[in-house]
Amino acid sequence: MSTANDARFWNRTSRKYATGAIADPVGYERTLDRTRALLGSDDRVLELGCGTGTTALRLAGDVQSYLATDISAEMIAIANEKHAAGPIPELVFSTATAEALTPETDQFDAVLGFNYLHLVRDLPGTLRRIHDLLAAKGLFISKTPCVGDMNPLIGLALLPAMRAIGKAPYAGVFLAAELSQHICAAGFDILATESHATRGNDHRPYIVARKR
Repeated sequence: MSTANDARFWNRTSRKYATGAIADPVGYERTLDRTRALLGSDDRVLELGCGTGTTALRLAGDVQSYLATDISAEMIAIANEKHAAGPIPELVFSTATAEALTPETDQFDAVLGFNYLHLVRDLPGTLRRIHDLLAAKGLFISKTPCVGDMNPLIGLALLPAMRAIGKAPYAGVFLAAELSQHICAAGFDILATESHATRGNDHRPYIVARKR
């Protein structure tokens, strides 16, 4: 299995993904409001793993520029369809990964990664690249499912079985505490760790970190 396999999985499921409902709409609105409050009108923003662009379309109008990227070309195609229906001059969608961007030419005041970090194959390497892409004192804002804090059967049995038959992409299994350690090791200071859930057990910490 490889990153290319992951891209193919998301390409296959993109239309179904686009029609899915947000599981916790109130919690999602909390995340949007909190993120919007952290961004400034002059900020250059990068979103990684933007999917079909729902969050980007909600946030991009409040900043100077917003580049929303995803590994899946089909996800980006859907995002561009939405964008065409209500264009936002500050927003650009692109098929790309963090590793494909170059720190020498791409510098951002904030990098966002929502439901993203558990899907990358090299978590420490991706976090280091995010650090490189940020301007001095830039913010990394994430909200990540921590599978290690969920039912052990999910990470130890269910996910591997689903991946084996092509029903799931790669997903990293780690605890929230381990995620925080990785973020700090990549050169960030964590400013806040929050839960925005309004129902059920939620293991997706919302983390605000600043580049050292």
